[in-house]
Amino acid sequence: MIQSASPKHAYDELLDRCRSLDPVVTAVVFPCEATALEGAVEAAHARLIKPILIGPSAKIRRVAAEAGVDIAGFEIDDAPDPSAAASKAVEAARAGRVEVLMKGSLHTDELMAAVVPSAAGLRTGRRISHAFVLALPIYRKPLIVTDATVNIAPSLDEKRDICQNAIDLAHALGNPRPKVAILSAVEEVTTRIPSTCDAAALCKMADRGQITGAILDGPLALDNAISPEAAKIKGIVSSVGGDADILLVPNIEAGNILAKDLIFLSNAEAAGVVLGTKVPIVLTSRADSVRARMASCAIAVLLAHANRKQDN
Repeated sequence: MIQSASPKHAYDELLDRCRSLDPVVTAVVFPCEATALEGAVEAAHARLIKPILIGPSAKIRRVAAEAGVDIAGFEIDDAPDPSAAASKAVEAARAGRVEVLMKGSLHTDELMAAVVPSAAGLRTGRRISHAFVLALPIYRKPLIVTDATVNIAPSLDEKRDICQNAIDLAHALGNPRPKVAILSAVEEVTTRIPSTCDAAALCKMADRGQITGAILDGPLALDNAISPEAAKIKGIVSSVGGDADILLVPNIEAGNILAKDLIFLSNAEAAGVVLGTKVPIVLTSRADSVRARMASCAIAVLLAHANRKQDN
């Protein structure tokens, strides 16, 4: 995994890994606000993506002109509204015309409504999930948090998929054996807290080869998942404790609170991507920094290239 050695930012090595890779053709869905267009143009100038702008062409050109964003030379595929733009983007991905989808200024639900149905052709055998890749000034390496966005109260089988999706993401980012901390409120297994039972079951699933490519431990509380000192004080003997690469949360409330806590109270930058689909999906936000937007695109590029290797 990428190490954040000062003064180098935690995302710098991530972007460096993309410099030798070809830009990936990316459908930018309904980029009808300045920030959405700027994100796509920045990523194109960095040779991360080759954008196809999908949305109302006249509006896209007007927004670009008002914002002073140069989109000359970019392909524009006309679509009258967010729903039509999302459908066109999904169709392009299904046909192999694009390898990444990137959210523009439409709502996430509008984009995912076109992606999720089986008839859309982008589902895999796994549950769709989301992962944040957080760059924290207080942590020595990027931290993957999943799932804080898509799955509300995942079952054990769904957690298995969420976990494997995150592991595959870590592999694409250069970590061949990530450490997965399965979070709960306590470290002991108790039927009074079902997430502890799920954590124990997930660890056994890894022992049986149902989850592969990582080291799992849980249940672990957040402190002893990321703090070696806390793990030592509590007497936790674990190859994951204090050194987690991936935090698997029990439900969306816990994940959303954790991610936003790290972003707004710990000054983390958050890149994010939807996993478990045939192409990665970048969900950018107007509040994202330039570096976070670029990192999200870089993650999608690395995943797209990993998908190419799998297909060959």
